[in-house]
Amino acid sequence: MKHLRIPEDHVITVFGANGDLARRKLLPALYHLAAEGLMPERYAIIGNSRSEMDVEGFRAFARDAVDDFCRCSRSENVWNDFARRLSYVSCEFQPGNTDAVDDAVRKAEAELGGEVRRLFYLAVPPPAFSPITRGIGSAGLAEQARVVYEKPYGTDVDSFRVLDQLVHEVLDESQVYRIDHFLGKETVQNILALRFANGMFEPVWNRDYIDHVQIDVPEAIGIGTRAGFYERAGALKDMVVTHLFQVLSFIAMEAPGSLDAKALINEKVRVMQAMVPLTANDVVRGQYDGYLEAEGVAPESGTETFIAARLLIENSRWSGVPFYLRTGKRMAEGRSSVVLAFRAPRHDIFDRLPRDAFEHDHLTLELGPNEGISVSFLAKVPGPTIELGPAHMTFRYEGSFGSELIEAYERLIHDALVGDRTLFTRGDGIERTWQVVGDVIAKPPPLNRYAPGSWGPKEADELIAPRRWHFPAVHEHG
Repeated sequence: MKHLRIPEDHVITVFGANGDLARRKLLPALYHLAAEGLMPERYAIIGNSRSEMDVEGFRAFARDAVDDFCRCSRSENVWNDFARRLSYVSCEFQPGNTDAVDDAVRKAEAELGGEVRRLFYLAVPPPAFSPITRGIGSAGLAEQARVVYEKPYGTDVDSFRVLDQLVHEVLDESQVYRIDHFLGKETVQNILALRFANGMFEPVWNRDYIDHVQIDVPEAIGIGTRAGFYERAGALKDMVVTHLFQVLSFIAMEAPGSLDAKALINEKVRVMQAMVPLTANDVVRGQYDGYLEAEGVAPESGTETFIAARLLIENSRWSGVPFYLRTGKRMAEGRSSVVLAFRAPRHDIFDRLPRDAFEHDHLTLELGPNEGISVSFLAKVPGPTIELGPAHMTFRYEGSFGSELIEAYERLIHDALVGDRTLFTRGDGIERTWQVVGDVIAKPPPLNRYAPGSWGPKEADELIAPRRWHFPAVHEHG
């Protein structure tokens, strides 16, 4: 992280500061940035939620969050300096009820002195985006402010447009940071370097050489205590429209004219514009056995906990190449990856020999938990006869280059503090993703049951046939 810039002085306000996201991600990330010397020289952090809590209670909450979830050990000296910058305001922030937060922000700015920027982080359920945004505007806090919105940003095209119009009545687009933590992962960013800095990859990164692409994010966990959110979202809105489409845009984009934010985002949006809208025939929905018994889930819930999709991109680079997307809860393994499966050679002199079950030479980008890149290919098995077997070459980020791997939220929070929008999403791109899934939202295919700990419903295997999912093949064959 030594190459990252030091932000200007800031007052950071976290809405939903006692929630699960703040506890698991935001507060540990802010502390780690402070420990690495990457927070502003002068800053204050104001927590806000409806829950009653005093300042000491919030500091204890933050300390426990750091102890439980931070990737670094808590240093008493660093912690004491960090803790004294924490304060807390209890109220439901919205128009007509902004005074407590407004007073806290302006008091903190006065104590810091000089030019101070504002960062508002909305770690709240999506229905709270609108009232909090209006509150920021009515309190006169939008000046010198950047506002970070968690996903999902809208729930369909119409709700997106309503929300985005309201946001732009208060904020300029340059002040809006729609976060997707997958874009903060080192391997996602390294897609650019892998493709455009290496002559061995970019010439074959197209429909002439690639048979298909898989973007696969199985999760071993269930919904936990998130039933209230998950019942409104489901796997399609929670994962596909956000994380998987964003990763796909990095995989499929053309070379940008430069590495600045506008050029990169323009190319990502062009990919989204070229996506062929999904229909029910392109999608398999599933729900794991036992979901209906989870606390907070409606007895007859039709919410999907699993989704697989077959998506086409209609442009000269990718025409005819299917992109297969899969994600689900309570699956056999928690893992995030992108697999590019290459076509067989035009003149395959080994076509009569038995092959590995996956059949394709492939490049795998591991997005987590162990970020890295691996190449799998066929090689001759040692011995007197010609037999083919799978071989692998692997690069892991952890421990490479003599520097620590940057956690996604740390990277993105720092980017927001310095005003770098490169890894954040733009409104027209998000609007397009909602258009792509609009027909599936309006006319969803039926739910299929699957057992917890499995790889999802069998219908997902039929969707990709005659190809196969990389998982569980890699799990079975090493």
